[in-house]
Amino acid sequence: MNHSIFTTMKLSGLGIFFASWTAAVSAQTTNYNFTFPANVAVPDGNLNGLALATNLSGLGSLMTQVTVSLDITGGFNGDLYAYLAGPSGGFAVLLNRTGVTAGNAFGYSDTGFNITFDDSANNHDIHFYQSSAYNLDGGGGLTGDWSSDGRAIDPLSSPSLFDTTASSATLASFTGTNPNGTWTLFLADMSAGGISTLNDWTVNITTVPEPSTWALLITGALLLARQMRRRAIF
Repeated sequence: MNHSIFTTMKLSGLGIFFASWTAAVSAQTTNYNFTFPANVAVPDGNLNGLALATNLSGLGSLMTQVTVSLDITGGFNGDLYAYLAGPSGGFAVLLNRTGVTAGNAFGYSDTGFNITFDDSANNHDIHFYQSSAYNLDGGGGLTGDWSSDGRAIDPLSSPSLFDTTASSATLASFTGTNPNGTWTLFLADMSAGGISTLNDWTVNITTVPEPSTWALLITGALLLARQMRRRAIF
């Protein structure tokens, strides 16, 4: 057999191998969904707030995406501050007194949230949700999918600071970190008057194998390629 033809056939086989390997990695992407019933009131006008911690284990090694859902009824939306902290350094500000601006020191007066935070979908910034198309449920709570607030500033900052602070503490901070360990959801009501109740919250986590697993697969592919080339020569 002509060596060049033989080599081409072998390299074509290698291409099929790489395609199969890529598909195998994609197939190892895993999605986990955890809902935590709470039914607990957020302390009214109490900066110490409410911290709910949960331990997750047995998940994949690295996160590629995290979304969070909150079901909150009652209260005054502009009073609420909430963040999610992960076990490996991720930190996202979910709510930071929605609607507070230089022209509105108290924020939005709607009563509750039944929402999902999903930064990857390029949803509207929840801090200014009344500036976009939005819907309220029968209890007056905001619904739909939104980007997390992300403003990593003191919730008691000057109202004008909310206009100029960029969203930096977002759900993207969890990408590439390990999901196994303690997750903490924190909520605080920054001003007295109206009680918010957290009915439940959900975290959805997508993971992939850690790079060391991929490295083993790549090494195997390279060794196979070397073996094919040697056989082609002879």
